[in-house]
Amino acid sequence: MIRTPALYPCTVVHVRTAPVRHTLRHRTYMWLTDPGHPPELPFFLRPLARFDPRDHFDGDQPTVRAGLDRFLAAHGIDLRGGPVAMLTHARVLGHVFNPLTLYWCHDPDGTPRCVVAEVHNTYGERHCYLLRPDGDGIAHTRKEFYVSPFFPVDGDYRMRLPPPGPRLDLTIRLERAGGRPFTATLRGTRRDATSRALLGQALRRPWSTVAVSAAIRLHGIRLLLRGLPIQPRRHRDQEKAT
Repeated sequence: MIRTPALYPCTVVHVRTAPVRHTLRHRTYMWLTDPGHPPELPFFLRPLARFDPRDHFDGDQPTVRAGLDRFLAAHGIDLRGGPVAMLTHARVLGHVFNPLTLYWCHDPDGTPRCVVAEVHNTYGERHCYLLRPDGDGIAHTRKEFYVSPFFPVDGDYRMRLPPPGPRLDLTIRLERAGGRPFTATLRGTRRDATSRALLGQALRRPWSTVAVSAAIRLHGIRLLLRGLPIQPRRHRDQEKAT
């Protein structure tokens, strides 16, 4: 069973191979926690880690776990109160940007049931993928959500999502006809979520979620200046209507 809560200082790497080669590398830290019972922090540290239900799923449930359970119920899944581990960014000084939040979902006896990947883009939109990884933690799904303005909404994702342990080692690869133009990796090392550890990470990487958002936008500008064309974005209500 996954022990929570924990902090993962980690490195995010995005490698784009087509139509131009480009690499983004960024250091950050993420939380592994129970979405129904986030960690109780000392008063003076609460601005550095807030887990707001409004930041996940439809944003209208009392806890993140309640939002997850409603999403799963819509897909015919009832965990019956089984444990869930959530890997995410917390709100830091009132700001959050979560390109990817992962939920490892289990039955009450600890048997893995599914993984939910919640993806946010820089346009304020979010989308959830229900995944059923194999014994090696590998899952496949169709791409259904506009993320990068330089890729259309087509192709498939191959995700390697083993549950976090002493090490965090995740890979997401976009596969399209003719190749694999994009790969993202997330690698880090577990730290106990002590007050000292959180304060240390916050001092090393202040405004961490602002930095993540800014890095994505900065690299987007660089790609635009290199002549990479922007793919039209369809609004979510247009996608639902088709």
